[in-house]
Order: sequence, then structure tokens, then C-alpha cells
Amino acid sequence: MASALRTGLTWLLSALHDPRHVARFQELCGVRGPFTGNRAGARDSGGGGGEKVEGTQRRRPDREGKGKEQDVNGAVNGTANGAAGESARARPSNGSGRDGVARGPLRKNSLTGDVGHQFVISNRFLYYAFTLGTELGNELFYISFFPFLTWNVDPYVARRLIAIWVWVMYLGQCTKDLVRWPRPASPPVVKLEVFYDSEYSMPSTHAMSGTAVPLGLFLLTYSRWEYPFLPGLTLALSWSALVCVSRVYMGMHSVLDVIAGFLYSLLILAIFSPALEAIDTFNLSSIYAPILIVSLHAILGLFSFTLDTWSTSRGDTAQILGTGAGIAVASNLNHQLALIHDPPASMLPMQAPPLSLGLIGWSLLRFVLGVVMLIVTRAVMKALTIPLVCRVVGISSQDVRKARQHMQVELPYRYIVYWTVGFSAFFLVPFIFSCIGLS
Repeated sequence: MASALRTGLTWLLSALHDPRHVARFQELCGVRGPFTGNRAGARDSGGGGGEKVEGTQRRRPDREGKGKEQDVNGAVNGTANGAAGESARARPSNGSGRDGVARGPLRKNSLTGDVGHQFVISNRFLYYAFTLGTELGNELFYISFFPFLTWNVDPYVARRLIAIWVWVMYLGQCTKDLVRWPRPASPPVVKLEVFYDSEYSMPSTHAMSGTAVPLGLFLLTYSRWEYPFLPGLTLALSWSALVCVSRVYMGMHSVLDVIAGFLYSLLILAIFSPALEAIDTFNLSSIYAPILIVSLHAILGLFSFTLDTWSTSRGDTAQILGTGAGIAVASNLNHQLALIHDPPASMLPMQAPPLSLGLIGWSLLRFVLGVVMLIVTRAVMKALTIPLVCRVVGISSQDVRKARQHMQVELPYRYIVYWTVGFSAFFLVPFIFSCIGLS
């Protein structure tokens, strides 16, 4: 009985990990690549009855003695993960044809500079919907959403939601580097996005953040703000579903990656949520909180850099930890200076103010000015930090991409830059708003 159950579970996991299911879903949604329709080649790439959950990678040392993970198709983490051959490569194009619109990935690979291969979209609605879904898990969204929530809605909810996001993303990135599964093979999968293609695949951190953020937002706001339960829960679940499904549509994850990310995020939420009150109270009121938070996040960053050879996920992890540390320190300073006040318990639950042109105008003004200040802060810190760190550690900064592949450069660079961005979003920008009468 146990053996049959184990065999059935292994078959199910193998089937859910099969890249051919991703390719079929893409074709059903109107996505075609240069190799779509050549199902014989797809079967060869898919590995017969689906990719095996175990044994898809083998260890191969490089010349310096450091191991790199290589999947059965030869993709190496840090180069082209599950990438198509050169014959499938093409520069991005937006030309139209009889059967659809020819396009290329919106952004090139963040590590290799690869532009990806061209594909044809015959269902524009799904393309734009799932592009929106995948952007809900990218940096541009978070650098806009979290500050807007802080400056215009509820700082209490914002800082607790960010604490959830930091832990979910950190654990997700570390798990990727422990499991070390490659991205879905291409062909048969069409890669609509290549920006994160050099990272590992299991679990989907887009699915994790796309689950933790909307569900965490719902759990944190339902008892503080008056709104109907069912529409709020429906919106949160719809947000999560859009992000999760978009990762399969983009060809970045197998069905199993997304399911695992969704369930893993729920597990972290269930464990972490009861501790939020104690963590937030400590972050705000303890005089030791700033130094402990900065030190803990830096140590976690050092640990994550030891899990595998360098890839773009190293920098993303340092970025997430730096942002969380900066926001926590800023929140502590806000509390000490009474710059941002949480509403007293007697005011709960709060009602959303009626919409007016004045409310919308002031909110947009705070948002636009604040985001501009954050973008300028990030640009200045990037320009200053990379040369400074390279000089301190003795690494040439002539080739920035190559220099950032060293832990001594990438970890402090990302941590310092995004610590500053997080601190600015929660302290510097609100302080300026209070000085000019925008708070």
C-alpha cells in the first residue's frame, strides 16, 4: 500500500514537472515560438513521460574547483537555464502577421544579456493580463505599492506586510538554491521572459510573493478596515491566481513549481503571522532593534551567498534583506520621534474616506513626489556604491557585470543601496512630507 502510494505520488510530481504541460498551456493561450508545432522535438526535450523529479541535475566542477549545477539538457545555473538553441534566437520585434503579433521578451537576461527568442501572440488579452500578473511580482511593483500603502493608506499594515514579504522571499530564494531544479526546457517551452532565466526554478518565488502579499494584506486589513469579507477574499485570491498562472504562461515555471510556491507561502504565513505582533512591537520600541535587525539581515545574506555558485538570485536576496532592514530601522526611528502615528484601538475598525478630487489629488502628489525621491536615491546610491565597494575589496569596476559576480561586491552593493531605499521610503520621504505640509 505504501509502495503504491509512493509510486503514484512520484508519477504525479513528475507529470506536474513536465515542461510539455507548460508548452500545451501556452499554445492553448495563443503563444507560439519558432519551434511550436514540432512535437517530436518537444517529446525529446520533455524526457518521454515527463521530467523526473529526482536526478535532473548532476554535479560538475568548474576549473576553479567550485561546483555548478547542470541539468540533463546541459543548462548551467548562471548561464542559460533551460534555454533554446541558437537557431531559435531572434531580436525582439513587434511586427504583425496574419496569425498574431510577433514579439520578443520585454527585458533581456539580467546576467547574460541574452535577448531571448521571438514568439507570436494570437491572444493579446491573455498576453497583457498575464504580463500584468508577472509584473505584480517584480521590483517596479513593490517599489510603488509598499510606499503608496505607507504614505496614503496605513503604515501599520505596510510595515507588517513587508515583514511577511521579506521572510517569504528570503526562504523562497534559499530553497531554490537548495533544491536546484532548472527552468522548464526550451523547446518545448516558449520563454516569454528571460530576465530571471539564470535562476533556479523550484519553488516559484513569484507565486510565493503573489500569494503572501494579497492574502497577508487581506488578513491584516480585515479587522482594521470596514469592507465586505467575500469581495475582499475574492480579490486576494484572484490576485494570487493571476500571478501564479502568469509564471506558467511566461514559460518560467512548471505547474509543480507554482503549486509548491503557493503551498509554501501558505505554510510560512501560517507560522509567521502569529509572531507578527511581537516582532513589530520589538522593531518599534526596542533601542537594540536597529543594530540587531541590520546584523541579522546581513548574516542571513552571507548565509544565502554560500548556498550555491553566483547567480542573479544572490543579489535579489541581498536586495530583499537590505530593504527589510532599512524599513525596520526607519520604523523604529519613526516611533521614537513620533513622526508616523498608528491610530488608537478605539478608532478600529476604520472606514475608508469618501473619494473626492482633493483626496485623489493629494494622494497622487505624495505618491509621485515620493517615488521620484526613491528613484533618485536608488540611482545615486548605485552610482556611488559599486565603485566604492570595488575599491574597498580590490576588484576592478571596469566591467560592472563581472564585478558583481563576486560576493564581496554584490552583497554589500545590493544591501547598502536597498537599505537606503527602504529607509528613505519609511523615514526620509515622510519626514520631507511633514516639513512641506503633505503628511
